[in-house]
This record gives sequence, structure tokens and C-alpha cells, in this order.
Amino acid sequence: MAEPLIIVGNGMAATRLVDELSQRALGRYSVAVIGDEPRLAYNRVLLSPLLAGEIGEPDIELKPAAWWRARGVSTFYGRPVEAIDRAARTVSLRGGPTLPYGKLVLAIGSTPLRPPFPGGDLEGVVTFRDTADVGTMRAHAESGARIVVIGGGLLGLEAAYGLAQAGGEVTLLHLVDRLMERQLDHEGAGLLAAAMAARGIDVRLRAETKGFAGNGHVEAVELADGTTIAADLVVIAIGVRPNTGLARAAGLGTNRGILVDDGLATDDPAIFAIGECAEHRGLAYGLVEPAYEQARALALRLAGREGAYRGSLLSTNLKVSGVGVFSAGEFEGGVGTETVVLRDPAAGVYRKFVLRDGRLAGCVLVGDTQGALFYLGLIRSGQDISAIRAELPFGEGYCIGEAA
Repeated sequence: MAEPLIIVGNGMAATRLVDELSQRALGRYSVAVIGDEPRLAYNRVLLSPLLAGEIGEPDIELKPAAWWRARGVSTFYGRPVEAIDRAARTVSLRGGPTLPYGKLVLAIGSTPLRPPFPGGDLEGVVTFRDTADVGTMRAHAESGARIVVIGGGLLGLEAAYGLAQAGGEVTLLHLVDRLMERQLDHEGAGLLAAAMAARGIDVRLRAETKGFAGNGHVEAVELADGTTIAADLVVIAIGVRPNTGLARAAGLGTNRGILVDDGLATDDPAIFAIGECAEHRGLAYGLVEPAYEQARALALRLAGREGAYRGSLLSTNLKVSGVGVFSAGEFEGGVGTETVVLRDPAAGVYRKFVLRDGRLAGCVLVGDTQGALFYLGLIRSGQDISAIRAELPFGEGYCIGEAA
């Protein structure tokens, strides 16, 4: 008889886990997927082009309903889990029913950070997380509204670009001195800021938000330096926090995220966690690739095979405001490293490679991300690249030709 396996969360991590399991342990488990949002799982990475009007809602769906049915998966959407009873091995859904589990996987993602700014409860102050947020934001942008986006990381840049493309008058505020400071050095971030400005987005760095003003509805953003920016809509996009409430209420170990070991198990051996909600070896990843790597490792373990997760090499490969951006590894450089740089400001191209002991330790590519996967492979392998050092900035074709 198949063992009941419940996956709480119907996002990208949960979908990948079901996909991996269906290839390795089909029939071993009776799988149920439970999600808060009343719809099939979708690709959150595509919310920005959805906001920009470049794609439609059907394009973000990860798998059609027939795919889930073909794998015998029971789906409960718009039915959040309210409690986990570890002793009885059951989960209780809001409004019922209560479902038994043999194994339980928490893939419950994260929630947007929303600091307690004065005026933060005004109508028109929103976050950027799901399709409902996209609907609100797009309605304002299409009317040509004045929109302030707070946050110059990936999420904020995507929101700003999408809103500008949809017709909004967008101002982007960032607390520190450069955009995407976790992924880009100053020069790369400068090129990206210039590209955002060229698309009509007013980028303001070192801008500290003090609060919001308005009578019932937001009318302005107030900065710590006394500046006031008129706004019909404010989008707070400064990051996310792992969802830990459900696990904490069940008595599971949590820190920033739900604590898991190399087998993705919590301190209850019947309960696992993957994706943005999980914290492994002190790290809670907010990116898709680590979630997929965790899903694969857990699927192997649940299938009774050798499977362990040792952590992920952080890399970012995407288009921000239509500009290709890639970074991985030690992109800042520092003591014991040297750098090789190719720059073409007129073309908006910047390629920086950080070397340590004759090996590629990190890189930043802006404007031209050709060869990104090749460079990522070099970083992961740790192979000596001394023979291709001079050709490194020009891509894989030049490097392979030289090595031959």
C-alpha cells in the first residue's frame, strides 16, 4: 500500500519535487499537494514579464491540471494548512479536512519583508509576491500612475521594470550605494543603473525611506533627508523572509528558516523542508536553483537511494530591465585574488573575472552573459585555467580553441 506523502506548498519547489519523485518513486507514495493560493502552481520568476504585459497568465503555469492527474496527485488549492499534529501524523486544513501523512514535506516558501514604516497601512502600499499583487500593480501602471518602488535588489528591479513597461511613472529607491549589491560590484551595478535610467526609471541611491503620507490612500513617500516624492502607489520589494510559523507552532527547530540536515530532514525524521522556507548549514536561499537542487536530493532520499544536499553555489543569471546579468562566486575579489576585466561602456558590456591560485573563483557579466554556464562550470570544478587566462573574457569558444 502506498505511503501517504503530503507536500505543503504548491510553488516551484513543490512542483519540482513531484516531478523528480514521479521519475524515481512512482507508486511508492500517495501524494497530496496543499497550497494557499487558489490556483495551479506557477513560475514566480515570470511575474515581472507578466506585469510588463510581455506574457499572459497561462504562460506562467508550471504544469497543466492533466499533468498532476496523470501522476495521481491529489491537489488542495486555496486551502492553507492550519496545524500539524506530529503525534497523530496529521495536517489540518482550514475548514477541513484533516489528512494523515507518513511523510510530510514543507515547501511553504517565504513572505515579503514589510518594515513597520509610518503610514504602511495606507491603501496603495503593496508588496510584489503573487499574481494578485501583479493585478493591483498593473491597474495603476496602465493609468500612468506615479509609482515608487522601494528596493534595488532583484525583486525591486523587476517590479520597477515591469511597472515602467506597463505605463507607470516609476521612481526606484535603494538604501545603499549601488543596485543588486549582493550580486554586482560597483562598476557592473553602475551599468545596470544607467540601463534602468534609459528606460525612464528614476533611480535614487542612498535613499532611506522614513514613511508614507496620505489621507486613507498613500499620496507620498517621505525620505529621511526630508525629501518627499509624490506617489499613487508604493511597492515594497526589499526581500523575503522564510515562512516558519507553521513549523514553529509544531515544535520544529527554526532559526531564520526551518532547520534541516543534509537529508533535508527537520528534527522530526518524518518531516522535511525544501526551498525558501528551509535553512541548511546556516543558509536560507531565496533563489530557484537551490530549491531545485534540494528537491532532487530529497526525491532521491524518498526513493530509497543515496541522496544528500551539501549546499548550493550561489549564482544569478537573468535579464533585469532587458539587460543580461550574471554573477557567481567571489565576484568582489579581495585579498589573495586578481581580476581580469573586459569593458565596453559604449556597448553597455562589462565582464569581470576573479582568479584565485590560477582558478576561476567568481565572475560578473553585465550586458553580455554569453558563456555564463561555462564560467559557472569552471568555478564549480576548480580546475586550473592558467592556459586560457588571456582568452577567458571572450567566451567558451576561444577558451576551448586555445586549450586544444
